[in-house]
Amino acid sequence: MNSQRLILDSTHLDLCIQRLCFQLIENHDNFENTVLIGLQPRGIYLAKRIHESLSKILKKKDLKLGSLDTTFFRDDFRRRENPIIPNKTQIDFIIEGKKVLLIDDVLYTGRTIRSGLDAMLAYGRPDLVELLVLVDRRFSRHLPIKPNYVGIEVDSLDSERVEAKWEETEGKNEVILKWNKA
Repeated sequence: MNSQRLILDSTHLDLCIQRLCFQLIENHDNFENTVLIGLQPRGIYLAKRIHESLSKILKKKDLKLGSLDTTFFRDDFRRRENPIIPNKTQIDFIIEGKKVLLIDDVLYTGRTIRSGLDAMLAYGRPDLVELLVLVDRRFSRHLPIKPNYVGIEVDSLDSERVEAKWEETEGKNEVILKWNKA
């Protein structure tokens, strides 16, 4: 039997995103030299919301937003039984010499971020890379990766699952913690 607990409802998720945007503005000012890249498949929904909020706050229409697929850069790519289907990468700007803000929904082992860094280098050498995550499962790392911007930290067991749900895919915006109940 599966059980779950709500971590962030829609209202608190929106507040979290607003707070993250103001932290970004403190460090990136007007985003002249900063680009946003959401990691496929689920980080793109957070990246779109960050982009939308920053555009409204800064009254800018030219903030750069891209999406990056990491499928073929994953270290478990060939270890899966079923073939994996890649997502679409869409980066229509130069990242050479830019500040890149990598965005993902949940940071767990750090393997997706590592593969994202590898994939990103195919598009140039950025001046700086920062990581923004909605949820940091901070005690579960397999790699030494630490986010610069965190929506919420969640301490969870390896047997538990943290899921960010988005309007576009699940019909609601929330973050939940799931576990199997014996």
